[in-house]
Amino acid sequence: MIRFEDVTVTYAGADRPTLRDVGLHLPEGELCLVTGRTGSGKSTLLGAVNGLVPHFTGGHLSGEVTVAGISTRQAPPQELAHLVGVVGQDPLAGFVTDTVEEELAYGMEQLGTPPDVMRKRVEETLDLLGIAPLRHRALRTLSGGQQQRVAIGSVLTRQPRVLVLDEPTSALDPTAAEEVLSAITRLVHDLGTTVLVAEHRVERVLQYADRLVHLPGDGRVRDGEPAVLVRDTDVAPPVVRLGRLAGWDPLPLSVRDARRAAGPLRDRLAGGTPPAAPPAVRGEDVLTARDVVVGYGPVTAVRGVSLELAAGQVTALMGRNGSGKSSLLWALQGSGPRSSGSVDAGGTDPGRVRARKARALVGLVPQTASDLLYLESVDAECDRADTEAGAPAGTARGLLDSLAPGIPGTRHPRDLSEGQRLALVLAVQLAAAPRAVLLDEPTRGLDHPAKERFTALVRRLADEGRAVVVATHDVEFVARAADRVLVMAEGDVVADGPTADVVTSSPAFAPQVAKVLAPQEWLTVEQVADALADVTKEVTA
Repeated sequence: MIRFEDVTVTYAGADRPTLRDVGLHLPEGELCLVTGRTGSGKSTLLGAVNGLVPHFTGGHLSGEVTVAGISTRQAPPQELAHLVGVVGQDPLAGFVTDTVEEELAYGMEQLGTPPDVMRKRVEETLDLLGIAPLRHRALRTLSGGQQQRVAIGSVLTRQPRVLVLDEPTSALDPTAAEEVLSAITRLVHDLGTTVLVAEHRVERVLQYADRLVHLPGDGRVRDGEPAVLVRDTDVAPPVVRLGRLAGWDPLPLSVRDARRAAGPLRDRLAGGTPPAAPPAVRGEDVLTARDVVVGYGPVTAVRGVSLELAAGQVTALMGRNGSGKSSLLWALQGSGPRSSGSVDAGGTDPGRVRARKARALVGLVPQTASDLLYLESVDAECDRADTEAGAPAGTARGLLDSLAPGIPGTRHPRDLSEGQRLALVLAVQLAAAPRAVLLDEPTRGLDHPAKERFTALVRRLADEGRAVVVATHDVEFVARAADRVLVMAEGDVVADGPTADVVTSSPAFAPQVAKVLAPQEWLTVEQVADALADVTKEVTA
């Protein structure tokens, strides 16, 4: 179905090719997982499938890419639209209509699909992705995860033979991600659709993949059976890393496979207890909310939530898409609507003061961090942040260098990687020295090394005496970074407690290691490695 023959892609000004001598054959009806660190060339590989590379991105492509026998060199992307469907990382940027139902139908209208067929496909897709209740909703009123499902649906209605998905589950809660992946798998098995999925949250997709395509970062592309290729890749989910630690052969790709092999490991760990997380240095309450209600017309997004955020504590805010997490964060920061209730940050309500003063009390990084970047260079953004915060010159730049060293000051913010943009926005917000820092889905688009650095950063902010709240669907990040977990459902807080207590009691929010080793309460591979090292010392002593 898809062939890359000696493909090399080089962008203008680059000192080396992004892709080099790629030879790849992807047959019909396979689900291919594309992995690699940020900047390894995943987006370039995906863009070459429908001709966006190089027709729209520029650069030079040598070799040949064909889809169903059609050369992307000869056929521009618009002529491949009936054959290849593409869903990018930012759903909102791809929407062209106003409502969910209109967006699902738009692509079919452009292809001249008969109206009766269009109606049938819209209904099937609404049910397939669980978005029927949203059919008349305005796209801009949806949560990030809901928008992502609509974006996938708008492509599925065209029934392309090839589906290209760039981080399709990054904004979805665990249950919604499983539903979307189940729908995609059904397309592969029942309709013979060829699917390419690039995803940093490998733990969600690996078990469904027929083929793994890995980009090590030097321009090469490796592909093969997932169980074989994953042995030595630098991108591996917790079940694979646990299998490497325990010496399992073959390596497990799913929690089910790992549990079947984990009996001896559980026996070795029996009697031990997971090390308690270092107790957070819980200081005074930095922010207190009482009976906060947020409504949008007839829709109530937050229903009388009360909470306290303490200095030195990292709180994870979890819950399904549309549960009210983002609405609560914006209400706490003061920029979002609040129908009733009160927020107190250091004796001041951030919703009752000017925006500049509110940022000094509570800093917020939204889901799309680049929404806060509007100047032409990194240095310009840092200088403006210092001016607006009344901070000494160089404050924001110093913060940025501590978060992500080496970013050129002349670079345009839109040319930064996801991790670099997140660091820049965080530096801009921290220049005002807020005691409370709110982060909305900050790990979207971050590869494993970047997520490790971000975890260390979040812990450092807490150690500095700030209260940090992270709204996220990333259960593996929560297991490593959070002291406390709040779970929301339909605008209410339905769970609140220490991380281990909350996540191990929930099948949806439990990390992979907890599922594999249950009923023992281990959360991370690192905890298991430390425990095994202690057992070995006792045996040899």
